[in-house]
Amino acid sequence: MILPHHIPKLLGVGILVLAWSRLFAADLPTRSIQDDSALRRSIKDDWLTGAPAQAAQNRPFIHTLPGGGSVQVRSSSRGSAFTVILAREWNGAFGGTGQGSWIYTRNFNTGRPERIRVFLRSDPLAYVQFRPLGKDKSQMDVVIHEAYVVRGLALGIPFERLLTIPVEDALTAAGSRFPRRYFDPDPRFYREVRTLITRIREKLPGLAYGDDGAVDEGGSYVFIASLQAQAGSPGLNCSGFAKWVVDGMLRPVTGKRLAIPLLKTPVSSRTSIQENFEERDSLFGLDWTRNLALEAARTLRSPGFAVVENVEVRRESFAALIDRRGGNTAVKSYPGFLVNAGFSVEGLRPLLYTLAVNEPGWLYLGSVSQERGPRPVQRQYYHEAVFLPYFDETGAFRTAVFESAAETSLTGFIARHPGAMINLVRIPVEGAFDP
Repeated sequence: MILPHHIPKLLGVGILVLAWSRLFAADLPTRSIQDDSALRRSIKDDWLTGAPAQAAQNRPFIHTLPGGGSVQVRSSSRGSAFTVILAREWNGAFGGTGQGSWIYTRNFNTGRPERIRVFLRSDPLAYVQFRPLGKDKSQMDVVIHEAYVVRGLALGIPFERLLTIPVEDALTAAGSRFPRRYFDPDPRFYREVRTLITRIREKLPGLAYGDDGAVDEGGSYVFIASLQAQAGSPGLNCSGFAKWVVDGMLRPVTGKRLAIPLLKTPVSSRTSIQENFEERDSLFGLDWTRNLALEAARTLRSPGFAVVENVEVRRESFAALIDRRGGNTAVKSYPGFLVNAGFSVEGLRPLLYTLAVNEPGWLYLGSVSQERGPRPVQRQYYHEAVFLPYFDETGAFRTAVFESAAETSLTGFIARHPGAMINLVRIPVEGAFDP
């Protein structure tokens, strides 16, 4: 269980981040990014194909594209890597990851090409990458927040041609296999999610953490296990807070809060070991979030939609992650969905990004578990959190994370649960919020 002193309340920080983002310009649709291939052709001999040691001596310069917009051309050497950067101006700076930025990396000693990386959004964790593949072909990767949604897709274009042709031509060669949607989110689709986040934040100061605490159908603070009234200062634990959020979404429609016994009803298959477990049922958290999602589906969609298979996230859009820990870069497989466990927390960030794009306008309840105890080990669900992935008004990806009556961060959440699994269920975001 995550206790309140482990979770800083970041209400003010969240509002400042949102306000700050509005000061910046929004990205364009990918097909509207200005082409810089004429610039690349003009610098090919001096910057892109000549000896790296000689190209490294070139002075940086700024070029204005025909349609407006500035590009800074510069180089960088680090270890054996030599990089030529065509950095687009973004909010007054040439950081190198602004939308349209183009980066070419070669081996400094041999001049051998390694890759071209193109940022189709102003997001350093979302890019398209091209690598050599023999003499007459190249291959394309699509990386979204350290996950390969496309890896090693063969293109019938020699790598050297990619140095000078429009980026759009290379993307077109990939056809439908290039998932353009991950670079063209429409911020308008996330208005209700952003509104719900604001309303939750407004009410957080009136909440407190309370072990085993929840609000029952009558509006009283009780203990989940016994249903007895809380004495003293009442509060919510992670399960009670998840219910508080869902009650806030359903009560404007139904006029009432959910009953706690209903949410404790088992909906998950159990082994004989789990049935005989002396402490609280090891699958309690899984049942609780599934029941919350089923009740939301029944109310906000239809009774026929209220089945576990519809509300549970069971598919991911990637099969490999990039691991940069320890100063090294490695590619590791991502196993995908495991029944009664979900997904590895390690891939939660790209999972939420791809979910936000593929099914905008949803909230996700996550149940965290790990295998614990002496052999034979069993999976124990021990924590729950609320995730709202969205794109802000500028098109930047964000995820609001709420747990145990506080707002936290996705980075912090992942760091607190190394090696854990998380099961996700979805709830549509619509209408008023009144817990």
